[in-house]
Amino acid sequence: MLRVSDFKFFIKIGIVGLPNVGKSTLFIALTKKKVPADNYPFCTIDPNVGVVFVPDSRLDTLSQVSHSQKITPTIIEFVDIAGLVAGAHKGEGLGNQFLTHIKEVDAIAHVVRAFEGEKVHHVEGSVDPGRDIETINLELIMKDLDLVIKRINDVAGKARTGDTDAQSELELLTKIKNTLDGGKRAADVLLTDEENTRIEYVNLLTKKPMLFIANCENPHDEALKRKMTGLVSPHPVLFLNIQTEAELADVSKDELAEYLQEFNLKESGLHTLIRTSYALLNLITFFTSGEQESRAWTVTRDAQAPHAAGKIHSDMERGFIRMEVVTYDDFVKAGGWIGAKNNGLMRIEGKEYVVQDGDVCYVKFAV
Repeated sequence: MLRVSDFKFFIKIGIVGLPNVGKSTLFIALTKKKVPADNYPFCTIDPNVGVVFVPDSRLDTLSQVSHSQKITPTIIEFVDIAGLVAGAHKGEGLGNQFLTHIKEVDAIAHVVRAFEGEKVHHVEGSVDPGRDIETINLELIMKDLDLVIKRINDVAGKARTGDTDAQSELELLTKIKNTLDGGKRAADVLLTDEENTRIEYVNLLTKKPMLFIANCENPHDEALKRKMTGLVSPHPVLFLNIQTEAELADVSKDELAEYLQEFNLKESGLHTLIRTSYALLNLITFFTSGEQESRAWTVTRDAQAPHAAGKIHSDMERGFIRMEVVTYDDFVKAGGWIGAKNNGLMRIEGKEYVVQDGDVCYVKFAV
């Protein structure tokens, strides 16, 4: 049985939104881990954490080609964070606790209610996606503003003594504060790569990548798509009937295939969410495959071969010599490593090689 400790690297996605918008139901659908999803605010007081295997049919195929004894996919950790309300940054609705949990994630999935229905109470008394998005964004901005002001106060004294590092940091923090004061996200500040690295320690919420999930009755509603796209641009937005997705999470593969065929869909909405999360964080998947195991690994899209090798084992990065690489399609077509080598489909790549999505790799390294 696979354990979370078997995975050295995985991403964390925080699910946020107002109360009763479908966050906990989405979490149940994703993880099949039953958590409270009752029809009242703040039923999820502590963050629920669930680990989800990333679906990738390529991994099953590689396992068949290599006759692998074991299959190990990559994973995503989803954190279901209780509903935020206006004033959360000041502690309203236990907001400070929830905002602290958001700091620990790599990206934010903001669930927005876009369905009517008197049976499910809306904390604001009416359904208004634009208002709800503005409420959550403002709370994140205000929390960041609080963090930045505290840091400014910490470094201001050193800056006055002539400390050049402190002066530089103060200037950077002030630039961000001015943007937040104007109601914009920290991500809207134009910073150099060096400045972005220097500001990472503050862990600003509004610099985290964000995607939106419109919880709606009809995911194919074109008018809703136009409206939501206008509200959240340039962030990606998915349109899901979360209740339907939760029901589909429990059906067999055959039943799911029938449903997808009926509605001319390539995959479930949950699979689309996982793929979109990967794209949002600029991640790709490469593989190792052999008789013992076929395994998927996650790296950033610009990762060079030694860094990718380090995901497998730190010794491989330190002692990296070369990487043998076959594209996924060629590996399957050739029937595995031997066929790929015999047909000239295997490449020898060095330290400068940028690993591509779908690469099947074997690392040569010195101990």
